[in-house]
Amino acid sequence: MVTETHETTTPAREGRRLQPGTYAAQDIRIGDHFLTSGITVTETHVVNFAGVSGDLYDIHLDDVAAQEAGFSGRIAHGLLGLSLADGLKTRCPVRLMGIATLGWNWAFRAPLLIGDRIHVEVEVKALRPTRRDDRSIATLYLKVLNQRGETVQDGETLLMMKQEPAFDR
Repeated sequence: MVTETHETTTPAREGRRLQPGTYAAQDIRIGDHFLTSGITVTETHVVNFAGVSGDLYDIHLDDVAAQEAGFSGRIAHGLLGLSLADGLKTRCPVRLMGIATLGWNWAFRAPLLIGDRIHVEVEVKALRPTRRDDRSIATLYLKVLNQRGETVQDGETLLMMKQEPAFDR
């Protein structure tokens, strides 16, 4: 018998747990991390996302089709989960002084169900200068966890950030 296990606790990390506040690039270091608040995925989220995106795939809008595909019910769009994760990061009391998101490398690990409550663990993985001395690019690792502590999505994003021109490179 094979038993599937899911990560339910976060291992101890090196680096600082960032406290509420505003952080420019010179204020963060590799290993810094923070946890967002949560949000419950609702039917309204799914239906509105389907309308905005044009993704009307049956597993998002039809319980029977989702069950026939092996799910317990309708599932949220993967990109809706990514959008909610980015929103949780952006509205978090830990405010990164972002200018623009430059890209994503993202994985969908498990279905995101209507009714799931998610939150995001964010960690600074890299920080590098740009040609302009008033910006840097941070590589952030985001892990989206549901109410059972299961990773449903994760990946990295590149965030162009403001910094003071005197930032030591």
